[in-house]
Amino acid sequence: MSVSILLVEDDEVIRKSVAMALERYGYHVAVAGDGLTGLELFRERRHDLLLLDVMLPGLDGIGLCRRIRESSTDPILMMSARGDALDVVSGLEAGADDYVVKPVDTSVLVARIRSLLRRATFTPATAGGEAPPPEPNGPGEPNGPAVAERRLLVFGDLSIDTGGLEVFRAGEPVALAPTELRLLLEFAAHPGIVLERQTLLRNVWDYGWDGDSRVVDLCVQRLRRKIGAERIETVRGFGYKLRR
Repeated sequence: MSVSILLVEDDEVIRKSVAMALERYGYHVAVAGDGLTGLELFRERRHDLLLLDVMLPGLDGIGLCRRIRESSTDPILMMSARGDALDVVSGLEAGADDYVVKPVDTSVLVARIRSLLRRATFTPATAGGEAPPPEPNGPGEPNGPAVAERRLLVFGDLSIDTGGLEVFRAGEPVALAPTELRLLLEFAAHPGIVLERQTLLRNVWDYGWDGDSRVVDLCVQRLRRKIGAERIETVRGFGYKLRR
């Protein structure tokens, strides 16, 4: 089945040109010209990715992003005409996974979309950390692959099930967006080790070039709010590390 993208853009020329370009790459594109219509389309059916302009009539892209994040962890890519720092920060704080500045080259836009979709559907490698080997099954029951691959990483009150891709804090489930989950798993694979922002951009955001480190900083902030601010330590001038 083709990947479904919801594009919310008020400029008709940009909306049509972006939709046509994405459809040439095989994506199914649903379009809306304002935030409220975009919210209705989001609620009507599930989309694999949401592409939202910042400046929208009625409900702007930042507000729309917040409304979507109330009930969904679907990947969100924001578009800003100015690349203004306030637009970028506001969009990322609202829950967006990444952003592009208009006008954007189609190949760059598709690369960002593919990266977001990989984050949403990835299967993580076995993460490092202090976790016991999986328990064997009962007598006469062979150890199946699902049991062998399942690992529980524990960092204080934080538990990460790397097989089921579930996170718990003090026994309560924590809902993470795909990028937040990948970021946490990257930290969990290197507990106590400082990870530079550019390293995180390459390994989590799949950037093959130097990206905007604000994307990392804002995602770390969102992650801290969900798993505890003390769990991820800032090492000034270098990056971040997960406390054991």
